[in-house]
Amino acid sequence: MHDLHFRALPAHLKPLADTFYRAQRSAMRTARQDRVWVAQQREIVAALCLRPMTPGYWLTSLFVAPAARRQGLGRQLIAQALAPIDEPVWLFCHPELSAFYRHQGFMPCTALPAALNERLSRYQRSKTLIALVRQRAIPAVT
Repeated sequence: MHDLHFRALPAHLKPLADTFYRAQRSAMRTARQDRVWVAQQREIVAALCLRPMTPGYWLTSLFVAPAARRQGLGRQLIAQALAPIDEPVWLFCHPELSAFYRHQGFMPCTALPAALNERLSRYQRSKTLIALVRQRAIPAVT
């Protein structure tokens, strides 16, 4: 993809990520405290959110536009967003996505911060989700 760049959106531009999610008919949304990262050409083609947790971050809302999938954008966006982070990063995903996240340095997790443990229990009432964690920084892959 030509002219593709990755960046953290400043707070005043975070609504652009919500516009992207809505345009893709995704239920994902940003929250006030989220750090939002995007992959952009002229428009946003992928986004994710990092929500500060104690200690570390919760990765949510990774979404790549269907027309831009299978080009490594999700992998590159994760690498760029997590490159400066040395604290743990947790995420929840469907089991069939675990191989993708394992290739990004995430491993199965049984111990979660209390707030995430409560949230995962609530989500698991209606969805099959697993928790993964990346314990330390991995080199960014380009």
